[in-house]
Amino acid sequence: MNRSPSKGLGRAGLALGAALASTVLCATVSAAVPGGASGGTGTDSVARTGAESACPVVYFDLGETLVHTADDGSIGYLPGAASYLRALREHHIRIGLITNVPPSWGRTDAERAARLKKEVDATWRGSAPFAWQDFGDRILTPRTEAERKPAPALWQRAQADSGRCRLVYQAETTEEVKVAASLGYLPYQVGQPHRPTFLPAGLLELLGRRSH
Repeated sequence: MNRSPSKGLGRAGLALGAALASTVLCATVSAAVPGGASGGTGTDSVARTGAESACPVVYFDLGETLVHTADDGSIGYLPGAASYLRALREHHIRIGLITNVPPSWGRTDAERAARLKKEVDATWRGSAPFAWQDFGDRILTPRTEAERKPAPALWQRAQADSGRCRLVYQAETTEEVKVAASLGYLPYQVGQPHRPTFLPAGLLELLGRRSH
């Protein structure tokens, strides 16, 4: 749940054709990676998905990616986030959270996730509650201060739990997206101008199909 003033990839004009052909997929994902990111991402990593099992699993940051904390302390969905999560659910795409919370919130991910839910729900605004049920037990939080993002530990733990699933990470900060990219995730910085707020659900579904 980090905030950063550094937003902006300088990339625009994603080609998201209705057919989402292979060449379009590669161009789209490549454009989603921040300039200068490395570590086997972009077109090369998409080409390797044929060797991986169909999933994928899509991980998110929470604060300022899916939800926003207002000046009065209330929390609610960012525009488009609720409908996007619903679209992923309809496409049967598994999702998770990789988010910073105080390690003192619990001894296990489950305990810290329970505290996180309590904190968010206590100040939630909006008619629909946050869709915690969609994330299952895939809510990863730091066990120590050293594991806090942008340290790689949480992304590595998600990888260890994923089997051979292709992993995607979506967040609002350039730094986190770059770290995820360096670890082999398909990265997407949300909320950028001239392209979809989130990586389209249909594109993610196609990514899984191409893994067969």
